[in-house]
Amino acid sequence: MEDTQAQPTATPKGQTWNTAAYAANGRFVATLATDVVDLLAPQPGETILDVGCGDGALTEQLAATGAIVTGVDNSPAMLEAARTRGLNVELHSADALPYENQFDAVFSNAALHWLPAAKHPAILTGIHRALHPTGRFVAEMGGQGNIAAIRTALQTVLAPYGIDAEAHAASFYPAPAVYRRLLEAAGFTVQSIELIPRPTPLPNGMDSWLNTFRNGVLDRLSPNDRTAALSRTVALLEPILRDADGNWAADYVRLRFHATAKP
Repeated sequence: MEDTQAQPTATPKGQTWNTAAYAANGRFVATLATDVVDLLAPQPGETILDVGCGDGALTEQLAATGAIVTGVDNSPAMLEAARTRGLNVELHSADALPYENQFDAVFSNAALHWLPAAKHPAILTGIHRALHPTGRFVAEMGGQGNIAAIRTALQTVLAPYGIDAEAHAASFYPAPAVYRRLLEAAGFTVQSIELIPRPTPLPNGMDSWLNTFRNGVLDRLSPNDRTAALSRTVALLEPILRDADGNWAADYVRLRFHATAKP
């Protein structure tokens, strides 16, 4: 019989990354970034910092425009994958960027929401410091309501194991007004900011998504409990996120913005 009172393993809060799983189950993150890259409008010869570059799939696209791109990430495994693409990447946490007045633009896609709200003032201050005067910051991240059904299901399923899925995921999905205030407090002028609902097909199914994007939470379970919890979570989500043909989609909501640094 399953012991729902078993103590979770001492995995730290936050997400961990498996590069192979991400490549197999998360490539849509770069594939669906066309609109935010268009908003950035990278130009040949300009210097761009890509914050949260991951395995470099999107960084590579930016560099192909002729821009001089530096990628940063706090995952050594992801950076190793990025280096195999011949990219210039460095190991830094987004809330401890070492740059000053070095870049024409800072870009970030699907990365900033992985850091908790308390770190965002330091993130934005560091990004502002990294930019040339009047430089631009263009980014897309999870916004208010992002993966709401998935998060609710996980919270429900993991509560009997003594796991607060939201606390351990440590993610931040802000409303536009909330992030506008943070940007302005860091010295930015907000040119545009909007929430964009974007249901996203999951060709490999919901369990693959959960194992890739919520493994920092699921790793706290024993293997048997993890299997049971995944099965229950998928069953709860099936009536909401799986269509009659068996196709899964995640209930993504993105926050996209363009801000410029005040001189």
